[in-house]
Amino acid sequence: MKLTGLIVAAAMFSGAPHEWPRTGAAPVAAPAMHLAANIAVRASRYARDSADVLYREAREALSRGEYARAANLFGRVVERFPKSEYAGESLYYQAFAMYRSGGTEKLKDARTLLARLQKKYPHVARRGDVATLRTRICGELARQGDAPCAAEVSEAAASVGGIVGNALSSAQAPLGALGATGAGASRASGRTAATARGANCPAENDEDDERIAALNALLQMDAARALPILSKVLDRRDACSAGLRRKAVFLVSQKRTPETADILLRIARNDPDQEVREQAVFWLSQVSDERAVDMLQEILRTSREEGLQNKALFALSQHRSGRGAAILREFATRDGTSDELRGQAIFWLGQRRSPENTEFLRSLYSRLRNDELKDKILFSLSQQRGVGNDQWLMDIAINPAETIELRKKALFWAGQGGVSLDRLVPFYSRMKETEMRDQMIFVFSQRNSPAAVDKLLDIAKNDPNPELRKKAIFWLGQSRDPRVQQFLLDLINR
Repeated sequence: MKLTGLIVAAAMFSGAPHEWPRTGAAPVAAPAMHLAANIAVRASRYARDSADVLYREAREALSRGEYARAANLFGRVVERFPKSEYAGESLYYQAFAMYRSGGTEKLKDARTLLARLQKKYPHVARRGDVATLRTRICGELARQGDAPCAAEVSEAAASVGGIVGNALSSAQAPLGALGATGAGASRASGRTAATARGANCPAENDEDDERIAALNALLQMDAARALPILSKVLDRRDACSAGLRRKAVFLVSQKRTPETADILLRIARNDPDQEVREQAVFWLSQVSDERAVDMLQEILRTSREEGLQNKALFALSQHRSGRGAAILREFATRDGTSDELRGQAIFWLGQRRSPENTEFLRSLYSRLRNDELKDKILFSLSQQRGVGNDQWLMDIAINPAETIELRKKALFWAGQGGVSLDRLVPFYSRMKETEMRDQMIFVFSQRNSPAAVDKLLDIAKNDPNPELRKKAIFWLGQSRDPRVQQFLLDLINR
């Protein structure tokens, strides 16, 4: 480049228009080498700023879910500024945007971009999220029949499961010791060992962990290939494997095979981690095998872990065989069991509408002396409409032998259910207690109908108790009925 050209270029990057040369003559005092260096600095800054603007625009498009546009913009950053600090990041995000766009061709393009990233920008490719993205992409392609990706996913998941080199290190607790010391001790020892090794233990919901991504990819594969690998993961007992095992339990539950029940039953009985066992019991709810019902009944009979029993109650409520409901009914009557667990059994019985469950809950209510459990039955029966429960609830509400709190709860749930206002309104005069009338006012306020407003207006005008009149006026103030506005205005001007 001639000196005059350097001066013009330097002026373009230096900015001030009045300093630009007006003729082809160069200022004698400007050394060429100084100008060349200045040009290089200015050009580098210009490129960096331009790359920054384009990169930011691409990130904004990505955050808005405009994946096609984001991929295009990130690609332009890599093409125009391959040596900038943004190039490697842009190549990664270009692949990510294509992955989110979906479709076989875009997934293959994304895989190609990650291979290019590995070659051109290895410092970026070494990050864990890059490997995780590749595993996700391959998981999708494997589901679509891509053989190389299926093999890669299998290999990645197998390494997580410890199929290759799964020998326990001397620093890890032996299986027998874990089983002997219990779930709490096993988790404590796991944390200690993990801390001592500085391990980065994954959580089952950590989607950015490459190990979890490898397991997720198994969900796209057929059960024959996935279950042996997942079973190996579930056999692990090293300090950092609990998160992997929790994820593996879920993935096993999604494979509908006879072997699924066997694996879940084994984990529910034997895993040293309480949360893993609880999740296995929870997912037994999706298994139709009658052995699962036997296992759940055994847990309720013999286990002392309330968390495990709670999951067993839920799982039984999901089984459509009559045995599940029968076991729940028996458990709800069991004295010596925690009120919390009995309440859960009552709740799940209320979610399964049947004549047997309805009759059982009504009968159990009359035998109970625990108000908290009675409260649970009131709620459960309120969930079963159209089988006489509304009238049963009203009978509880007017029964003076019941506590005021239970009567109020029964009245509330009856009001939330199918009891018509024609039946509710006469009850106001039958209620002699102020607390019950107060509750009826609240029930009327929850019914969006002219008849409910009529009754509230009547109470606000005529009830002899000033506190109840105030309550009715308060709830009328929440109504949009035009009659209420006039009533309130007349009241103010009285």
